[in-house]
This record gives sequence, structure tokens and C-alpha cells, in this order.
Amino acid sequence: MSIVLTPYWSPDEGIQKLKIEARAPAAPGLAPPVFSTKAQLDRTLLQLRSRTSPIEKYTFLAQAKQADVEAFYKLCLENMPEIIPIIYTPTVGDACLQYSKIYRNPEGLFISLKDKGRIGNILRNWPLANEARISVVTDGSRILGLGDLGANGMPIAVGKLSLYVACAGIRPSSTLPITLDLGTDNSSNLSDPLYLGLRQRRPLDAEYDAFMDEFITEMGRVHPKVLVQFEDFSTDHAFSYLERFRNRLPLFNDDIQGTGAVVLAGLLSAARLVPIPRNEHRILLFGAGSASVGVAKQLMTFFTITGMSEEAARSQIWLVDSKGLVYVGREEVADYKMYFARRHYTGVPMKDLTEIVKYVKPTVLLGLSTIAGAFTPEVIRQMSQNTPRPIIFPLSNPVQLSECTFTEALIHSNGTAIFSSGSPFGSEVIGGVRREPGQGNNMYIFPGLGLGAILCRAKSVTDSMVQAAAFGLAGSLSWDERALELVYPRIERIREISAHIAVKVIRAAQQAGVDNSTDLKRMNDTVLLEFVKGKMWNP
Repeated sequence: MSIVLTPYWSPDEGIQKLKIEARAPAAPGLAPPVFSTKAQLDRTLLQLRSRTSPIEKYTFLAQAKQADVEAFYKLCLENMPEIIPIIYTPTVGDACLQYSKIYRNPEGLFISLKDKGRIGNILRNWPLANEARISVVTDGSRILGLGDLGANGMPIAVGKLSLYVACAGIRPSSTLPITLDLGTDNSSNLSDPLYLGLRQRRPLDAEYDAFMDEFITEMGRVHPKVLVQFEDFSTDHAFSYLERFRNRLPLFNDDIQGTGAVVLAGLLSAARLVPIPRNEHRILLFGAGSASVGVAKQLMTFFTITGMSEEAARSQIWLVDSKGLVYVGREEVADYKMYFARRHYTGVPMKDLTEIVKYVKPTVLLGLSTIAGAFTPEVIRQMSQNTPRPIIFPLSNPVQLSECTFTEALIHSNGTAIFSSGSPFGSEVIGGVRREPGQGNNMYIFPGLGLGAILCRAKSVTDSMVQAAAFGLAGSLSWDERALELVYPRIERIREISAHIAVKVIRAAQQAGVDNSTDLKRMNDTVLLEFVKGKMWNP
């Protein structure tokens, strides 16, 4: 029996609401005489593959999920490499851009600025409120590399939660997608007659903060058992709201903490392949938004776990933003970047990336700029002069905004580059050897992090829990994967990996004293891993 959410109009309240409906198996005569679930899944996959464009496949899968959620996730689990790029990156970016055109049925909660003063009532309208355990919350102000999409950001929340289910076995009924509609500064949205969100520009910070304070307060009252993941807030709000609310609810920001953790894990794996000591690595981050600075903070651990001091670790990390190398004394350096601003640079402002790479001589180049082609052939060749195995991670999403392609990194480094990207690329043959690219997708981190936090009933998500997730991912490569020089495990193993990460996260929560499930403390790691696997939902 499937459970579906059906929209209906409430005349008393003048709003559209959702109700739970149980869809029982068809009575005799209402289904074909020869019918099997296995054949229906094969039929669904065949229909999916008949769609020609990614967005057509996305809308088809959205309908399939609405019709039968268990069959949808069974299809996901059996075809993970094919399905994940459709329900999440890179296709979800296009789904957000077109959301007001492809919208059919609500899949989450919309809470708008007009709802201030009654946010608690809106939260109580969620039909599965008592079952909710994990919520992805976005305000749509910085969706992937696509900018302010306003209410059109809902597919991001829905897509992330689909990955919690598919990758970590969170029950579908436990998920709560929320889009906070505080207007949009995107003129295209405001002039679109089909746009689903408020037709007004975003308010000033004082009004924004008051709305967020009420939202967090009411989330704690209405959904006290829910873990909150903030997603795709603008850079300034991403940092300020993480710090403002992280101790009021179990809460983390995937753009800041999740991205940092997955990059740290990839770098730990890549560094094993480079014949230089870890303390001699130099890391250059191209792009200095919230995700980039969050990554930089996580990467401090890459050096400090070897005994390096925090100050020495910081000196091995450089930032480049839209105005060039970030240094103390340069004009227009935002406060959140100052920690990594170079303190002893006295030269002229340096903007050209090739020149910066020559000056810094990095062994690691990370792209979080959303500037397609920023890693030019000259930049990649210069990286190859700095180290025998340059580590090049163009992490911007979606794929059309990647700083370089896998092919470009291999060709211009003469096959020496160790590569990982934010969006998927195909394998390449170079020198008669087939090389597989890594994909540093946050889906390796947040499902296991969320699962562990939920199972130990964490009252907050500490930095040590996020760090534990990174170490868990780095330690999950099989011997075969290491032999192929992969920096991330194969996606087909994602549930195994998420369970492994969840154990690490639970142990970190216990050590930090933020867990509320004392029974788990009495389990050894083997028993705890089996407990975690036993709690993972299967369709």
C-alpha cells in the first residue's frame, strides 16, 4: 500500500492544503490479469529512457514518485548511476529554472513573508508532521550557480531529501521539504506571469532576521525531533544564520559544512597519490563565496591532523575572489574572507589566475566560482609544473559552469592530473589507460551525517561530527577503488558508505556530549553498524 499526498482546497482557510491518502492495491478487475512489480519497474525504466531530454525525464520521475513512492525508490536503488543525475545535479538546476512552468503538484511546504506571525500554523499543516525527522530548508536566494531563483528553489529541497531516502534509508514519510519565500531580486521571475512566488523584492536584513527567528522558534516547537539542513542561502545569510541558529536546533548548512567535508575527504584520498609530504601542499581556492570559505575552514584539518599548528595550516591556503587574490589591505574584502586573507602580501592587486598560480605555486586547485572554463590550458599546464601530480577539483555546479572538463584536465596535464568535479563527467582513455573522474558530490556526506544525527538524537550538529563524516568517507574506499586511483567510492556503494559514515558521526556526537540516545553508547562499532543498517528503510 502506497501513501500519497493529495492537494485539496480548504474553503474555510482559503488556501490549498495537503491530505494523506492510502492507495490500496487495485481490486480484482481494476488491474491487468498479468501484472508484476518487477515487470512494472522494467516498464517504468523503459518509459524513462524513451524521454529525450533531462527535464522530461525529471518530470516523468516526479510523476512516478507521486504515483508510487516505494516503486520510485526501488527504481532509484537499482539504477543509482542513471537516476541520481536526473533527480539531483545536474538536472535539478534546470528543474529549478523551469519550476514555475513544469509545476503540477506540491511536494513540500511554502512559507512566505506574508505568513509572518502564523508560521507555526503553516508548519502544522504538513500532513505527516508527527513523522517528520529531517527537513531541507532553502530560501532560493543562491541556487547552485544559478543565482536567486526565489520560490523556484523548491526542487533543491525535494531533490536533497530524495537523496536522504535513496542514499541513507531515511523513510520518505520522515522528510519535510521547505521553501521560504521572502521574495526575489530576480527580475525575470518578477516579470514571469507563471512565477509561483511572491512578486516583490527581498526585504532588508532586519525584516529577514525577524522572519528567520520566528521560523526557527516555531520549527523547534512544532517539529522538535527534526534535523534541519539549510540549503542555498545567499553567502552572507548562509554564514550568519548557521552561527545564529546552530545551537537552537540540530542544524547544519550543507553548502558550508557538507561541501567542505566532501572536499576534505577527496583531498585526503588524492594526497595518497602525490609523492610529496602533506605539509608541503599548497591549496588555492578559486571562488570565495560561502561554500569556498566553508571548504577552506574544513581543509585546515588536512594539515592540523599531522600536528601542524592552526596558524601554519592557514598559511597553506589561498583564496581568489572576483577581484583577485584575497589579501589584507585590498579593497572590498568581506569579513567572512578575512581569516584567509594573506597577511604579508605587499604587491599590486593580482587578478589573472595564471599569474596567481605562478605566484602561489599550488599543488591543489579548487574551483567554486561558477565560471565555466576558468581553468584554462595555461592554468592547468602551470599546475603541472608545480607538482608531478596536480590535484584539480573544478567543483562548480551545474556541469555547464564547471571550471574545466575532465578531458581538458587530462590533456593539458599530460595525463597526470588527479581530478574530481562537482558534476558528472564520463571516463576517458589516455595513454591506453581508461581513467575515471571523481565526483565530489555532497551526497556522499549529508545522507550519512543526517542519518547518524537522527539515530543518536543529536541536540546539535558539531564541527567534529561533520569532520567525522569526512574521515568516514575518506576511509571507505575499497582496495579496488584505490588501485584505480579513485578519490571517491563508486556511487553504487552509497548506502554502505552512508551507514559507515553514520557510525562515525554517532561516535563524534557521543564524544561531544550532544547525543540523547544512551543505548547506542553500550554498542561496540560492529554492533552499532548493524543497528544503523537495520534502521535504514528499504522499499
